[in-house]
Amino acid sequence: MGGLTKGKAMVEVALVGGAHIHTPSFVKKIVGRPDVKTKYVWDHDEARAKQRAEALGARVADLKTIWSDPDVPAVVICSETDRHEDLVLPAAKARKHLFVEKPLGLGARDAYRMAAAIEKAGVLFQTGYAQRGSPVHLFLRDHVRKGTFGRITRVRMDICHSGSLGGWFDTEWRWMADPKQAGCGAFGDLGTHGLDLLLWIMGDAEAVTASVGVATKRYGKCDEFGEGLLRFRGGALGVLAASWVDVASPFGLMVTGTEGHACVFDGKLYLKCEKIAGADGKTPWTDLPAAWPHAFDLFLDAITGKSGVPLVGVREAAVRSAVMEAMYSGARRSRWVKPKRPPARRPRRRA
Repeated sequence: MGGLTKGKAMVEVALVGGAHIHTPSFVKKIVGRPDVKTKYVWDHDEARAKQRAEALGARVADLKTIWSDPDVPAVVICSETDRHEDLVLPAAKARKHLFVEKPLGLGARDAYRMAAAIEKAGVLFQTGYAQRGSPVHLFLRDHVRKGTFGRITRVRMDICHSGSLGGWFDTEWRWMADPKQAGCGAFGDLGTHGLDLLLWIMGDAEAVTASVGVATKRYGKCDEFGEGLLRFRGGALGVLAASWVDVASPFGLMVTGTEGHACVFDGKLYLKCEKIAGADGKTPWTDLPAAWPHAFDLFLDAITGKSGVPLVGVREAAVRSAVMEAMYSGARRSRWVKPKRPPARRPRRRA
C-alpha cells in the first residue's frame, strides 16, 4: 500500500500529542530520516508541545491549522488514550494518514467509531504493534497458518518488564498508570502487544477472561500484572501474561500443536516438529525470515510512497481494544466474556 506522497522528495508530518512514553524514540526516528520532516506540533500541554517542537525543529500550531494544511498529509498521534477519539475523528475527516499509538481506543465503542471514520476516509493507518516484525514471530505465524504444527491446542505469550519497580511512570508518564486516561493498567498496556500477536497468529477469540492484580501500590489501584485466557475459534486456548513488576522476563511465545511444539526463550526459538527437517528442539532454530522494520518506520515508509508495506489494519487495532476491554470485564466479573464484534464495513474512499 502506498501513500499520496509518492515521488515527493520530502513529506511533512505533524505530531499531534506527545504524551506517550514512546514519543522520544519516534522523534529520533523522524529526525533521522532525510525524507520526512515535522512541520507542526500540537499538545494540550503547552510546555510539552514546545519541548517536542524544539526536538523536531517544528513549530507549535493549533489543531485547525494542522487539519487544514494540504501540505501535511500525515499526522502522528501520541496523546493520552482518552484523547484519541477527539483527535482521530477530525484527522480522518481531513483525510490525513494516521499513526495512532497503541491501544487505539479505551474500549470497543470509541475504537470502532475511529476505525469506521478511518476506513471511510480511505487513508493509511498504522499503530505500534512492533512484535509482529520479529523473525521468530513471522516464522511461527507462517507455519501455524500452513498447518505445520497440526491442530493447535495451546498458545501462550508473556510480555513483562519492571516499570513499576523502577518508577517509570512516576513523573512525565504518570498518566499511563491512570486507567481513566490510559483505559487500562499494566495488563492492558503491555498486554496489548501480546494480544495483537496472539490474534494475528491464531485469528478471532470467541470468549476471553482474565485476572489482574496490584503488587506495589505505587500507582494506587492501577493493575500492575495480570493473566488472561482466550478461547479461539476452532477450540485452541490461549494465555496472555503481562506485568510491570517482573525483574526478568525470559519467556516469550509458546505454540503447542498435535504435530509440533515451539517455544521462544531469551529471544531464541526452540522448535520440535517432524515436518521440519532438523527441528529436534535441542538447539535454537536459526533459519528465520528477516526482521521487519519497526512499526513506526513502516508507517514512515508507507507515507513516503513505498509499496507493499505491512501495516496493521485499523479494524485489527479496534478489535484489540474490544478484546482487551472484554478481558478486563472478565476480570471484574470472574467469568468468560464475548468481545464486542465490529460493525459492518462502510464503503471505502480512495486516498
